[in-house]
Amino acid sequence: MNLWSVVKMTLMVGLLMVATAWPAQATERDKLLTEPGVYGTFAAFQMDHDWWDLPGDARVIAVSEVKGLIEQFSNKIVIESYLLRGLSDHADFMFRVHAHALSDTQQFLTSLLGTRFGRHLVATSYLHGLTKKAAYVPGFPDRMKTDLQAPSEAETKSYAIVIPIRKDADWWALDQETRGALMQEHTQAAIPYVPAVKRKLYHSSGLDDFDFITYFETEKLDEFHGLIRSLEQVKEYRHNRRFGHPTLLGTVRPLDDILELFAR
Repeated sequence: MNLWSVVKMTLMVGLLMVATAWPAQATERDKLLTEPGVYGTFAAFQMDHDWWDLPGDARVIAVSEVKGLIEQFSNKIVIESYLLRGLSDHADFMFRVHAHALSDTQQFLTSLLGTRFGRHLVATSYLHGLTKKAAYVPGFPDRMKTDLQAPSEAETKSYAIVIPIRKDADWWALDQETRGALMQEHTQAAIPYVPAVKRKLYHSSGLDDFDFITYFETEKLDEFHGLIRSLEQVKEYRHNRRFGHPTLLGTVRPLDDILELFAR
């Protein structure tokens, strides 16, 4: 049995230990993923050149620390993993972290960078935002609200896309009613893509250099392409001072898969 197989067995034991306590944690996890007032952080990293020069057994030992670290924080934050390597510039993987306190996310990321694995990580971007109740949807027609609740075509989505957005000053000078009308047009253009593209919005003003972080999951990148092209044609889009830069594209992957890839 090779060293990575031994480490995988150890990780599986850790997962079973966490699973026995999962019922007590499930409610808190659901709250972090669905309720307003939760901080979301997108942390993207690239492995440095020295990492690939390490012997294989050293890489395996280093990645084994990461799973244990995430388990230590599982009672107060939710961490999801994405493989960016091969699809995004200057980034190999990303964590999306949800927490009630941004300091909990900071503690996790600081601890991560202190591991043997973390010492070889180069942070390429940190994006921070806050989930809030929908500001404009309550004023939409009932039919539109129903359309927004259309069931997803697939529970599991293969691809994840992160696009930060900054509005111009004119947008914030508009009154609520005018912004609401523009967002209704925006939403109408997006509705045909609701079944294929899952979306989550984070408010970033004051927390980052952006106003919003838009997170998408989809199984069909062509549908996502169509969504963006449709949104580029509505009036609200003209108020986007910055759209992307960076845009992060990757695949939704279990942490074990990502760690195994970097341990090879």
